Amino acid sequence: MSDKKFLTAEEVSERYRGSVSVGTLRNWRAMRIGPTFVKIGKAVLYPTNELDAWDKRNTVTCRASKGCDVDKGEEA
Repeated sequence: MSDKKFLTAEEVSERYRGSVSVGTLRNWRAMRIGPTFVKIGKAVLYPTNELDAWDKRNTVTCRASKGCDVDKGEEA
């Protein structure tokens, strides 16, 4: 990850490969949902540690299917 402590909305959109647009971030801020942000004057910044925590809160854990035995080293 980068050494930056804060990202702009444009950088956050890039971080999520465009699947979260700047407009979506703006709407989420208005509704007080989505990742935590800091507002200083007109500047809106997203702390990277808060984005990492938001990623963890939104992680979906999947279970292995019964027919899949990855540990035995069998190839498909």
